[in-house]
Amino acid sequence: MSDGPAFSLPARSRQQAIGLTLAVLIAGAWLGIHAYAMFVFELSWQNLPFALLLATVQTWLSVGVFIVSHDAMHGSLAPGRPTLNSAIGAFLLALYAGFGWRRMRDAHFTHHKLAGHAGDPDFDEHNPRSFWRWYGTFFRRYFSWQSILFVHVVVGIYWLVLDIPMVQIVLLYGAPALLSSLQLFYFGTFRPHRRSEEGFADRHNARSDGFGTLASLATCFHFGYHLEHHRRPDVPWWALPGAREAGIGMEAQNA
Repeated sequence: MSDGPAFSLPARSRQQAIGLTLAVLIAGAWLGIHAYAMFVFELSWQNLPFALLLATVQTWLSVGVFIVSHDAMHGSLAPGRPTLNSAIGAFLLALYAGFGWRRMRDAHFTHHKLAGHAGDPDFDEHNPRSFWRWYGTFFRRYFSWQSILFVHVVVGIYWLVLDIPMVQIVLLYGAPALLSSLQLFYFGTFRPHRRSEEGFADRHNARSDGFGTLASLATCFHFGYHLEHHRRPDVPWWALPGAREAGIGMEAQNA
């Protein structure tokens, strides 16, 4: 369902071409860095600054992997091709943290339906202004035992079978995954939906950040343009700056 001012997306074929190209670049870069960090790179005190750079880039790419899978949930990754959206979304969610496709997709649709109300899986009605308490609720709801088991199996294979040092696994695999969840939560959930004295513009109970395009891309792949997303969930992440310029979230209150 769409509301707000008119905004036109590219033709379906062009939207799909752009979306899939960006998805391949993001997921491919993530896989390439992960393979290098685990199977080629040898961590030492001398190359620790470079390792921290790798971890930082991997954190950002992890956010991108999740955002692409989010587009797949809404069918905006490959418009008109639900099977392809599901296949890519399922693969990327498994890659991100062993998440189940249907469970995550259904929870996200519930979020759109009940945004900022009791029953919204992304919202903590008991702690609507507390970052850490809300994040704890968010983490417990989404990181199921299947996800935790997946991560432990991967870490166990890397450490016990492939003999990769645990500190290297934690720094270049564990830390980016955890930090990306914090980044996604802060910029994509907490800031847009937290309760404040200003309130919200409409029933979506969402607000948008006033970041410029580059800062928006760096923080959360434009997911900070959150009122625009709730009003036009058919708009893929890379087109959200255009939706913002078109005035889709013109009543958004910058925070």
